[in-house]
Amino acid sequence: MILNKKNLRVLVVGCGNMGASHATAYHTLEGFEICGLVSTGNSKVVLNDRLGGHYPLFNNYEEALKATSPDAVCISTYPDTHEKFAVQAMENGCHVFIEKPLADSLQGAQRVVDAAQKFGKKLLVGYILRYHPSWQKFIELSSELGKPLVMRMNLNQQSQGAKWVVHRNLMKSLSPIVDCGVHYIDVMCQMTRSKPVQVNAIGARLTTDISEDAYNYGQLQIRFEDGSIGWYESGWGPMMSETAFFIKDVIGPKGAVSIVAKDAAGTGKSASIAAHTKTESIKVHYAALDDQDRFIKQDSWIDLTDEPDHQELCNREQRYFLKSILEDIDLTNPSNDAINSLRIAFACDESVKTGQTVLLS
Repeated sequence: MILNKKNLRVLVVGCGNMGASHATAYHTLEGFEICGLVSTGNSKVVLNDRLGGHYPLFNNYEEALKATSPDAVCISTYPDTHEKFAVQAMENGCHVFIEKPLADSLQGAQRVVDAAQKFGKKLLVGYILRYHPSWQKFIELSSELGKPLVMRMNLNQQSQGAKWVVHRNLMKSLSPIVDCGVHYIDVMCQMTRSKPVQVNAIGARLTTDISEDAYNYGQLQIRFEDGSIGWYESGWGPMMSETAFFIKDVIGPKGAVSIVAKDAAGTGKSASIAAHTKTESIKVHYAALDDQDRFIKQDSWIDLTDEPDHQELCNREQRYFLKSILEDIDLTNPSNDAINSLRIAFACDESVKTGQTVLLS
């Protein structure tokens, strides 16, 4: 167990967008110390320069793990490396913070969770929306709408240049509705607190820049045991429309709650990581009618004073990661939630590929 007076020495693996944000958190927050930056390309050099240029750099993860003997490893690489890197870290006595999705297969995700249990290490998956007060409020307000719920969410990203390169690389192992979908499936599960029973999904390959068995646009539907239903849409690429790319809307018998990101949903924002977590305001609609079938109560707006930017959200994730280690917090439930959302996402992927409804046991 890490003592309060000792910094947590963290090896950062993957220095792109999310890796850079987590490294910035370790660099600026008390209680952390970066012992190395790992990437196969130039991103570690760029990040190191941004952070002052004094951290050890490595091209190979296994060599870095051996050379630095870290207390923890932060994994922000492509999903097809997650299982291997996480298990190796825990075998070497390290706690693990890992970006979503937990692995590129359900079996791999379970092996990572099992390794954390076997070696007595903390495993925290980067479900960033769980640390956002606006999303917490969004989920809380959904519980006041009655049942069943109708949940409508999407995140389409019009990408070019380096962003399109990243998206093409991601699609070598996962589709958009799996890689991005796990976030919003997790939100739907928190809103309903009901068992998902079946999924339907469709997808389309809109580019020849990816393999023939891959697709860069998909949409899914989930039916829950309590009658609630959820829809999610995700597409990546230079062809994607920015019209209505940001929908976060929940409807129940008593009304509706919607995230209205007025600025974040502007033209040219769909590829912005900062825009993906920005909420700005929540609109609450009340369905109650008087004896003349007119609305009794006007819609209300909630402008939250605590609106953290993307970096601050990463800071909050890492503060909780440190807290979970120092205070020996049980992370079993969030780990199981991560597996559950991934299980549903993979069922949706199966539905796309088979054209069939998939029943969830």
